[in-house]
Amino acid sequence: MSAENVIELDQPTKALGASLQNIKRAFSGNPAPTAAERIDRLNRLHNGLLDYKDRFIEALNEDFAGRSSAETLMAEIVPILEGIRYNKKHLRSWMKPSKRGKPPYLMGSSVKVHYQPLGVVGIVVPWNFPVFLGLSPLSGALAAGNLAMLKTSEFAPRTGEVMKEMIASNFADDEILVVTGGVDVATEFTKLPFDHLVFTGSTNVGRIVMRAAAENLTPVTLELGGKSPAIIHESYPMDEAAKRIAFGKGMNAGQVCISPDYVMAPSDKVDVFAEEFAKAISSSYPTLKDNPDYTAIISDNQRQRLVDNVKDAESKGAEVTVVDPAGEDFENTRKLPMHIVRNVSDNMRIMQEEIFGPILPIIAYDKVEEAVAYVNGRDRPLALYYFDNNPSRAEKVLSQTHSGGACINDVMSHVAVDDMPFGGVGPSGMGHYHGKEGFLTFSNQRGVVHKGKLNAGAMIGPPWANRIFESFIAFQFRRFKKIE
Repeated sequence: MSAENVIELDQPTKALGASLQNIKRAFSGNPAPTAAERIDRLNRLHNGLLDYKDRFIEALNEDFAGRSSAETLMAEIVPILEGIRYNKKHLRSWMKPSKRGKPPYLMGSSVKVHYQPLGVVGIVVPWNFPVFLGLSPLSGALAAGNLAMLKTSEFAPRTGEVMKEMIASNFADDEILVVTGGVDVATEFTKLPFDHLVFTGSTNVGRIVMRAAAENLTPVTLELGGKSPAIIHESYPMDEAAKRIAFGKGMNAGQVCISPDYVMAPSDKVDVFAEEFAKAISSSYPTLKDNPDYTAIISDNQRQRLVDNVKDAESKGAEVTVVDPAGEDFENTRKLPMHIVRNVSDNMRIMQEEIFGPILPIIAYDKVEEAVAYVNGRDRPLALYYFDNNPSRAEKVLSQTHSGGACINDVMSHVAVDDMPFGGVGPSGMGHYHGKEGFLTFSNQRGVVHKGKLNAGAMIGPPWANRIFESFIAFQFRRFKKIE
């Protein structure tokens, strides 16, 4: 193993292209790694993560100026280990060519789809979950037989340093490359001619990344976000909905792309829900400022953005409740208490931008159909959450809405299922990873026809004015006759 597979912060960005070519040469030398070789890489990733687990916890706590170690274990470390195990268990069957049906004129031929690695996958890692959202797509890329380059987030520099050390300790310098640096490095990174590019971040930056990738016709997987709604049916117990939503919204202090962004509650139960939600948050976090269970905001700028958005809502008529059970002073900390916002309107920034923090707007509705129409009138979200113990109503809401993923009577748990694809739709993203769909994302699905000794096509070739061809065409149109 070598420490050379790290591009340091002060190295010129022009080195990126040379480094990518080095990895591409390595891939060209072994373009079809065996299952054993892929499992070996996944094993090294598994072992490296275990060896550096405690250092990741410390680094994340430092980057956030207070990050819950339990959340790091539950939301970052364990899911990657589960994903690696899942990929190892299934990749041999995924790698097998799949037989497909064939038309009559290919009689005697073998028709299959082969799954081959794409090459070198680029992964742009965000700051909110800088371990999971870097190593989870890496796991899928390695299972599919690819090599990779990762660009870590400049907003989580300590975690990025641990990431590059872990990779350097477990992989050769032409297998996986870790890149650190600021916006200028990230910009150059997305311009590289990868065989596939994965970006997780905001919708606005996703547009920029997609434009950069288009110059090289690099296919992209964009995991973006948006405003994921939680709709509560009037028959569902408000206290139970509040507890389940509070668990998700409190995670990472709301700095999650699939965090419930706003709640839609029946008009006559908005206040009840708000009270129950405040009670649930207070129960989970009886103190905030020095509570290691409650994560801080990643930077002063992000915290100020959230504070300003609350002030904007208040200035436009919103009613804001601060959930601060211990009555603490947060002036000299990056902690920010949960804010419940009622009487919201569409002209408020909290209803125009993804919140990405501990702010929860509540919107009143009279009929579920109104709530569905409200969601459908906006960009398609990364996730949709619906609370209702009536299965047929729940199925109807699912059928009438679009989102990247969804949960019934829960929030965020769908991302933990390795056997389901994860991704967005429209402005919330494109493409999927996790599970078999992730393997397919990072594979070239190559259709192959293997013709045997019998050449049926020669019997119907030109000159076309022959009886065999005429009989063949007549047979085809008997099969494709007009449907009554």
